[in-house]
Amino acid sequence: MTMTVGTSLAERAQRVSAVAAVHADDVDAKGRFPREAVDAMIAERLLSIQIPAALGGEDCSLSEIAEACSLIGQSCSAAAMVFAMHHIKLSSLVSHGAGDTWHSAFMRRVSDEQLLLASATTEGGIGGNLRNSICAIEIDGDTCRLTKDATVISYGAHADAILITSRAHADAASTDQVMTVFTKDQYTLEQTHVWDTLGMRGTCSDGWLFKGEAPKEQILPKPFAEIAAQSMLATSHLLWSAVWYGIAVNAVSRAQAFVRAAARKSPGVTPPGALRLAEASNLLQLVKSNTIAGLREYEAAKADPDRLSSMGFAVAMNNVKIASSETILAIINQAMLIVGIMGYKNGTPFSIGRHLRDAHSAQLMISNDRILGNTSNLLLVHKQDTSLIG
Repeated sequence: MTMTVGTSLAERAQRVSAVAAVHADDVDAKGRFPREAVDAMIAERLLSIQIPAALGGEDCSLSEIAEACSLIGQSCSAAAMVFAMHHIKLSSLVSHGAGDTWHSAFMRRVSDEQLLLASATTEGGIGGNLRNSICAIEIDGDTCRLTKDATVISYGAHADAILITSRAHADAASTDQVMTVFTKDQYTLEQTHVWDTLGMRGTCSDGWLFKGEAPKEQILPKPFAEIAAQSMLATSHLLWSAVWYGIAVNAVSRAQAFVRAAARKSPGVTPPGALRLAEASNLLQLVKSNTIAGLREYEAAKADPDRLSSMGFAVAMNNVKIASSETILAIINQAMLIVGIMGYKNGTPFSIGRHLRDAHSAQLMISNDRILGNTSNLLLVHKQDTSLIG
């Protein structure tokens, strides 16, 4: 694996994290794009680490990318989420576009120019179900055209390209979908919704009316059903979990610093928050173990498309997401109780309000109720895996 000379991936991610930390509160307060952190990712060439070395990347594993998500997430969850979502989109290209001439050339361009990729899978009228589309791509000779009412395109105004879903043609069923790459010079965006939210404010996930025209070779050759099952499902749940873990790590670190400061003031007396800190540490380890187990499951399965598309794999990835997204709220709430008013207030070394607000997005991306519904249907016909060693 090729790295920046003399610098490990973790060290590069740490440098990005340091930049992100300086601006995180301002990004949150203003609901602005974490430009400084993304520029640092570009400077460290982190946007292409997943791409095969033959196309200018570094062949990084999903576990390595997850670690970078966690490190950046410990400073700024919005910056980490942008990084995670970029690599979720890139995973579809790496998994399903590497054998295609145009998409291989585009990956080399992503590497050369450090292009930022965004996603447009949500649409007005489908209720957040990415496996349904109302809009349909129109193919006219060698050209394709698409108009989509995208209720959310995270950092869409700041992306260099958007990977967007649609029905495969005008007569296709809502679940017969394709994904197409449109570069910034090939589409227009007309804003329809403003991203003014409780947390994750810096992802700038505004709504847009997307209108694009491009050569039809930019449509990914595999149906979106395969792309979703074999790359998006796992990478979304695992990289998101890594971001959430990073948020929780920083909240617990602040709580630990608070307890230590209290212990120094009263030597020989156990601070009242120490027990809660131990409970938070226990829950944090559960999230870590859950995420690592999911990453190992993915790494073991990624060479086998049938396993990636299996019910058992889908259940395992769904469970990773549910457990991580629910547990981090308990962890950060414990940290808030430990720190008290100094965590509740903004602008202190122990402030945790931003962490708590950002963490509330975890159960909504994708809705846990929707995921549990999908899992319950799978478990009607699939036997639960109870093995400890896979």
